[in-house]
Amino acid sequence: MIQLSVNKFRSNIKSFVDKAIDDHVPLRINRKAGRDFIVQSLEDWERERETLYVLQNSSIMMQINESLKTFETNKGYSPTKDELDEINSI
Repeated sequence: MIQLSVNKFRSNIKSFVDKAIDDHVPLRINRKAGRDFIVQSLEDWERERETLYVLQNSSIMMQINESLKTFETNKGYSPTKDELDEINSI
């Protein structure tokens, strides 16, 4: 996370916003009186919201846990060669 003053951010807002978007680096903007704020890309914000949704959804987390168990014990589904060829041709 990049930290900078509100004055520095304001003086070069376009380049800082571009950096947040292009490099996926959130910016913490410090204000004199406190009440700092964060600037981040919409893509990153949406990804974090989706992650929070999954982590808070016990049903999805149980499905993930069961999938990990079958993966670790090598008992998961294995597609046939024809199925793999179909998937790879998409």
